[in-house]
Amino acid sequence: MRIHLDHNATTPVCPEAASAMRRVLLEEFGNPSSVALEGARARALVEAAREDVARLLGAAPDHVRFTSGATEANNTLLFGLLAPGDHVVTTQVEHPSVSAPLEALAMRGVSVDRIAPDADGCVPLAALEAAIRPETRLVCVIWANNETGAIQPIPELAALCRARGLWLHADATQAIGKLPVDLAAVAVDSIASSAHKLGGPKGIGALIAREQKTIRPLLVGGGQERGLRGGTENVIGIAGYGAACRAVAAEGPERERALRTLRDRLWQGIEQGIAGVRWNGGPATTLPNTLNVEFEGVAGEVLLQALDLEGIAVSAGAACHSGSVEPSKILLAMGRTPEEARASLRFSVGQGVDAGQIERVIERLCVLVPRIRGLGAP
Repeated sequence: MRIHLDHNATTPVCPEAASAMRRVLLEEFGNPSSVALEGARARALVEAAREDVARLLGAAPDHVRFTSGATEANNTLLFGLLAPGDHVVTTQVEHPSVSAPLEALAMRGVSVDRIAPDADGCVPLAALEAAIRPETRLVCVIWANNETGAIQPIPELAALCRARGLWLHADATQAIGKLPVDLAAVAVDSIASSAHKLGGPKGIGALIAREQKTIRPLLVGGGQERGLRGGTENVIGIAGYGAACRAVAAEGPERERALRTLRDRLWQGIEQGIAGVRWNGGPATTLPNTLNVEFEGVAGEVLLQALDLEGIAVSAGAACHSGSVEPSKILLAMGRTPEEARASLRFSVGQGVDAGQIERVIERLCVLVPRIRGLGAP
């Protein structure tokens, strides 16, 4: 059996989500916009899932608008809220679904300031505050980074933005299901979420926003999702998303503790068994399931492939373009050299990972890393 330590890329569909989706697939084929009984039943499923998502996140159901995922949610918010002349404060550690739209909007006359992180990947609150201008329309900061797991100071930033009357948007895709994300306690104006990061299916997510009248829809035609997102709802995916949220809520704080225990044991084994390693980040400021490690003198893509052959899935946190491997922009922003960034791998634990699998990964790393270093010796 393979060992999946790439949960930040995607998670297995949890049994609760699979069961809910199977029921819809086989029994509930109605269109939620239809006035017939079948449509009413489908609509009830959508609204029940909306309540499940809202309950997990401490939001009102009316604030939840389903999308095809976090990428669409981020794009909807950014393109739907900003106009030429607006100013945005963001960071250098955003997911591409935020950084790429902001690049496009900058070409249309939106001014964008991108704040650098510290060596642990966290963006200083003071630097974000200093970048705010009179024309600032939006502060957009990822809740937790997908590559390093670095957690940003969202509660403090939310209080700051509320005092200044500024809209705060957070891509919470990686944080949900790993940290408490309670919008009743933290005054974030909008967040993005994706179901497949927390045990739900791919192709479904949500934009959760307190105020939606000022957001222009990205997809028009049909008026679904109260006019914010046209198109027939993905009832199967929505039902799975809601069920996954119920499963996460049922686990409570034990979920976070279990993830942290596995992650910390993995780091302990790596640190004790392999020389020349560094945690890109640190336990105090990182998601409980995420560990990004630099293996000095090792090509990360080679180690990744070697682990894959051993039945272990991890991530290099780098992008391949035209046959060349580019170093992670996130690690470069943290001050790592291109060589250090290329020597780094991301391990992310989640549902289905157990202590025995972690010991197996430690054992294989202790064999593979010295072997790969030896191959690179003159």
